[in-house]
Amino acid sequence: MTYEELWHRLNVLYDTGEAKALVRWVLDVRFGMSITDIISGKVTQLSADDQIELEKIMCRLENGEPVQYVLGTADFYGRSFHVAPGVLIPRPETAELCQYIITDPFIKQKEATPISILDIGTGSGCIAITLAKEIPHAKVSAWDISEDALRIASKNAKRNNADITFKKENILCPQQLQAAWDIIVSNPPYILRKESDEMEKNVLEYEPSIALFAPAENPILFYEAIGKWAIDYLKSGGRLFFELNPLTAEEVKKEMVDLGFQNVEIITDQYGKQRFLKAMK
Repeated sequence: MTYEELWHRLNVLYDTGEAKALVRWVLDVRFGMSITDIISGKVTQLSADDQIELEKIMCRLENGEPVQYVLGTADFYGRSFHVAPGVLIPRPETAELCQYIITDPFIKQKEATPISILDIGTGSGCIAITLAKEIPHAKVSAWDISEDALRIASKNAKRNNADITFKKENILCPQQLQAAWDIIVSNPPYILRKESDEMEKNVLEYEPSIALFAPAENPILFYEAIGKWAIDYLKSGGRLFFELNPLTAEEVKKEMVDLGFQNVEIITDQYGKQRFLKAMK
């Protein structure tokens, strides 16, 4: 198989640019090929065993399986994370959320003392691990309801040499705790069911729906639950950060104001969409 033959096989699902990029990623990550190797035709020189493995990979990609699951890895904020069908694939907008937290003046104010951070619904652990690595004085905890997610997140913490305290916890019925945090952050399920018609097959059929979709009866249920809990467990002056669905952003903001948070602010992402919320206790 040539490089051209490989990416042409993916043109049914992806445009030419994306198809080429996916094949280059596979050849790089799994077979160690540089762009020079690919252009010079070394794809045709793979061993028989490697050709068999490549064919298996291509079949999975042709079925719409995300390349991150096929390869078992995803890049996020300059680091490599293990991913599997039990967790969401980290998104660029979530990296933006991390960047907003890392560069927030509140972090600078606290740099002389340890700063406590809680990530609710950690999934792959990408937020918690990124904050732990980028904020040296941070003490980070991470919760999830899924044992599969916690297992993968723990593996990623070890992979990236990050010290995280993981715990299985359901924010809809949380335990009473003694601890309090400087920052609470969450990227909860927020996609509306009506949006599924516009979503890609590789997301709908392979990524966990429990981590994607908001409850139909109350699309901001998780925001309400986290907000009600956070108002009691954030330290005075502490910050709450959310990733948002632009369709419910204003509703979430009103809920946080009603709960008693101060300086509630919606922040737009790089595409101008209402994507993040910041609030202060």
